[in-house]
Amino acid sequence: MKFNRIPFVLALFLTSFFTVWIAPAYGASKEIIELQTQVGQLQQQMTQMKQSFDERMGVMKNLLEQNTDAANKVTAAINGLQASINKQAQDRAAQVDQISGQIQALNDTMDELKVRLAKLSKQFEDMQAAQQSMAAQQSQAQQQAQAIAQAPPPDVLYNNALRDYNGGKNDLAAQEFNDYIKFYPNTDLSGNAYFYLAEIQFKAGDYQKAVASYDLVLQNFPSGNKAAAAQLKKGFALLELGKEDEGTQELKHVIQRYPRTNEATQARERLRKAGAGTAPKSH
Repeated sequence: MKFNRIPFVLALFLTSFFTVWIAPAYGASKEIIELQTQVGQLQQQMTQMKQSFDERMGVMKNLLEQNTDAANKVTAAINGLQASINKQAQDRAAQVDQISGQIQALNDTMDELKVRLAKLSKQFEDMQAAQQSMAAQQSQAQQQAQAIAQAPPPDVLYNNALRDYNGGKNDLAAQEFNDYIKFYPNTDLSGNAYFYLAEIQFKAGDYQKAVASYDLVLQNFPSGNKAAAAQLKKGFALLELGKEDEGTQELKHVIQRYPRTNEATQARERLRKAGAGTAPKSH
């Protein structure tokens, strides 16, 4: 607003100046000279003020440009920093995903190794068990071989057992028949040894064990010379146990399988006394 008043003042002085020069030509007065001096001073001040204004405007313009440039640089730096942060975040996310994938792969590998280790442990345990079983069998075979080497000959051992059985020495005979079965389990006389053991148990009233021993004769030596007697005495033992149906069935099987033997005659007589028929039931 101060700069707008300067031209007005200048115009006022110029008007006065020209008015003075138009006045009667009786010469310039002292006031006119002073006025001219003041006008000159005002013009000089205006020139100085304009120069100062221009300088200040230049400085302000330069500062504005500098501030604008600085703001642009700061904005560019901020944008660059934000881009760098975003890139680092993306890189870290990718690294995290990669690490997660590697950890998952390691976990899968570990699970597979655990399964393989469990299988190997099971195989190792099976091998140890098989080795122990083989060692036990070998030890048992060696002990059996040593026992057989120290045992009496089979005919001597069997004859001694039969002699003691016929002599009423049932405990000693039972031990000898058991020894015979232990040392010579696969001979023809083994069936006879089982039969006489069953007979000793029958005489002692242990009918349940007698039935089991007679069954061993029938199952393992079905064609032996004691098969018919074993089945007959099994029937008698079952009847003693109160198992009438099972006992009579065994006696009927004796008659059917060995019809012309002494055992078949004894079976018929026992069935007759019991009042049962001689035909076995169909199974």
